[in-house]
Amino acid sequence: MRIAFDAKRAFENSTGLGNYSRMLIDQLIADFPANEYYLMAPRHTSVYRPQQSPNVHVITPSGIGRSLPSLWRSGWVKNDLKRLGIDIYHGLSHEIPVGIGRTGIRSVVTIHDLIFEYYPEQYKAADVKIYRKKFKYACEHATHIISVSNKTREDLVELYKVPASKISVCYPSVMPVYEHIVNDGEREAVREKYRLPAKYLLYVGSIVERKNLLNICKALHVLKDKVDLPLVVIGSGSGNYATQVNAFINANGMQAQVQFLERQQEANDPKFKSSEDFPAIYQSAEMLLYPSVYEGFGLPVLEALWSRIPVITSNTSCLPETGGDAAYYVDPTSVDELANAILTVSSNDILRQQMIRKGIAHAQKFAPQIAAAKVMEVYKNVYHPERWQRMAFL
Repeated sequence: MRIAFDAKRAFENSTGLGNYSRMLIDQLIADFPANEYYLMAPRHTSVYRPQQSPNVHVITPSGIGRSLPSLWRSGWVKNDLKRLGIDIYHGLSHEIPVGIGRTGIRSVVTIHDLIFEYYPEQYKAADVKIYRKKFKYACEHATHIISVSNKTREDLVELYKVPASKISVCYPSVMPVYEHIVNDGEREAVREKYRLPAKYLLYVGSIVERKNLLNICKALHVLKDKVDLPLVVIGSGSGNYATQVNAFINANGMQAQVQFLERQQEANDPKFKSSEDFPAIYQSAEMLLYPSVYEGFGLPVLEALWSRIPVITSNTSCLPETGGDAAYYVDPTSVDELANAILTVSSNDILRQQMIRKGIAHAQKFAPQIAAAKVMEVYKNVYHPERWQRMAFL
């Protein structure tokens, strides 16, 4: 098969959707080398260096498309897809080119979440309208849809009335770097580089309301006389919610207890921007705190399980899918429940070791090879539609 990807995020996003795109593309190339892979990228950047192989092609816009890369990505790319004889186009982040259905090229789209539908107040009104239009178009016109969790699949059926038969759940995986156990020397070097405490709690995520960093700070304030563990934050934010978090920290004298890595000079280091140093930061932490109210999948939870540290996360949304039986679950709206969880896990080494063992086992279900194989199965069924018909009778 000739498979093309919307590779914008792979080449331009250092985290999140970029990591999802790079992991999947790299694993498909490694495990299924008989196919031809085309990475359709508005720009070829240093963020991503795909495997050098005769069957891997990076395609960037030519002519006027170079000046209008957004238009090329959203529509004009169809001309290149037809010229290259593409069999399947995969929109890796919620979008497909307008009119691709009229080309005869089959398409797959990955929908990661519908967060903007549940929390529109956390987005610009214009962005909500744009996202809704793009997502609905992709769901209606794609040959098949991949959702990254059962929760996202349920949301698509409920909110957009997508037939359940049109959606396959294909869990994402982590970047291969998280499978590497960092040795003591590497960990110490990273600790010194970012001036990390000897022991610390870890939060990874944007500083937005649904991610719940303020409740973490409130829980730590409740525990000020019981738990002496600072919080290291990987993530940034600049809106009203971030202002509330900063105000709480300042009002309660917690400036020395909460360390924002994004605000340090070291955040400009290429190894921070590419997440290369993140496994050492994860593996040096006492636990990950991830009490998000809503996620499409919650990748930091999986990254922490691979990193062999305990996870405290929410009992809502898709997070029980991601954490399985390995995580400690809390009501994300309850500061007291979160505080009690932090106290319990930090003071009970037997529980910590049990959580780590379960986490290692659970993480194997999301191995990169398994993730890529599930997606390839979707491609094969889309390429041979009679397979869907046969499966419908089983």
